Amino acid sequence: MLTIIVFLPLLGAIACALMPKDRPTWPRWVAGAVTFVDVALVAWVLATFVPGGGSQFAEKFAWVPLVHINYSLAVDGLSLPMLVLSALLSFLAVIASWKIDKKPNFYFAMLLLLQVGMNGIFLALDFVLFYVFWELVLVPMYFLIAEWGGERRQYAALKYFLYTLLGSVFMLIGIVILYVKFNSFDIVYLASQGPGLPAGVQWWVFLMFFLGFAVKVPMWPLHTWLPDAHVEAPTAASVLLAGVLLKMGTYGFLRISLPILPGAFHQWQGFITVLAVISIIYGAAVAFAQTDLKKLVAYSSVSHMGFAMLGIAAGTAAGLDGAVAVMFSHGLVTGMLFFMVGMVYERSHTRQISEISGLAGQMPVLAGLLAFSAFASMGLPALSGFIGEFLSLLGAWTAWAGSPLQWVVGIGAFGVLLGAAYNLWMVQRVVLGQPSYIIADCPDASTRELAVVAPLVILIIAVGVNWQLLLRYVDPAVQVLVKAVGV
Repeated sequence: MLTIIVFLPLLGAIACALMPKDRPTWPRWVAGAVTFVDVALVAWVLATFVPGGGSQFAEKFAWVPLVHINYSLAVDGLSLPMLVLSALLSFLAVIASWKIDKKPNFYFAMLLLLQVGMNGIFLALDFVLFYVFWELVLVPMYFLIAEWGGERRQYAALKYFLYTLLGSVFMLIGIVILYVKFNSFDIVYLASQGPGLPAGVQWWVFLMFFLGFAVKVPMWPLHTWLPDAHVEAPTAASVLLAGVLLKMGTYGFLRISLPILPGAFHQWQGFITVLAVISIIYGAAVAFAQTDLKKLVAYSSVSHMGFAMLGIAAGTAAGLDGAVAVMFSHGLVTGMLFFMVGMVYERSHTRQISEISGLAGQMPVLAGLLAFSAFASMGLPALSGFIGEFLSLLGAWTAWAGSPLQWVVGIGAFGVLLGAAYNLWMVQRVVLGQPSYIIADCPDASTRELAVVAPLVILIIAVGVNWQLLLRYVDPAVQVLVKAVGV
């Protein structure tokens, strides 16, 4: 089942690439059908998954026996929410791209190839397989930005590729060190053996993985590639970049760094906590200063992912539950925000906040959805953003009780206030007021556009009202991780 979920989009990508160029509608229908089937398969896995049952749907066989490389896939409570995000947002990205008419064969092939890498990362339990999927996502995202991006697309695509490739090189060094020590690429096996490494070796290996994962999160000061990539990327690529690809970094910490290198994690905890708080405050403050609507949402991602890293750095059950909840909610909320920004830009041909105002007077449905996504981004109670931020802060505060770092966590809590400030600032200027001449006669949200955001709205409310919809899958896996870390 997991192999089908991972590689079905690859068959779709090949089909899209080989279709006749005089049939531009065919690739979108193939991409839509393939991603819909993938959503259905993931939904079946979700429905039959047993919470608390550990890794499930496991597949494993020797791939390159000579060097102990296995083809190993499985899903557990940490990877299942990320797999749901990957499948759902990929399908919605295809529907949102329905009007793409520039090289549609290549465009939809790249979207599907990107999904192969995203699905694979969250299911792989062999380091070589994990690294193959990790590197795979670089190629289609590079082409999506470079071919269908904005005016500075070449610069943004190259910067994205080089930054994340550099992080991958450090991660590869860490993988090689572990292989030399244990003669295995099996992530589960290494989680049982890695804690026995000498403290000094653990520290250096943790550093290698930290550089690889922190770039992808992205944590301050390794974040500078993100705003350029987001602003120049087409809407669908921005959604998948924010909604799924950023989660690869935080997932790497949860799947690899903490269970395999717990001793080094304790050495790095305070440092990661400080960087996480800086990311929260810096991202929110810079978002407040933006005049470009898309850039505001991009910098908000730095702030929100800072909360996820704060929960991870805590190492407690509440903190780790909160980190996964932030990852899942951020995928829904920021994905929706980028969809809404794309809809506004498609009508007004500008993203300058000063040039867009009064959407509610001209496009009430679209304006209402934009305001809803902004309120969800603030982390209001009864919406999905609240649970992650609350649990991350709670976990970090209790983890550092009696330590000076507890006050650093307290500073991070001001990020919630700043998040409300820049989102309300945006709503006041874009949604309220008199309609500007730029949006005069612009149509409201279409049926297709409503179909794109409706699943996100439903999930944002459902998870926000009933936390257990998410935590019943996540918490059992987190409890196992807490025991491995020894907090």
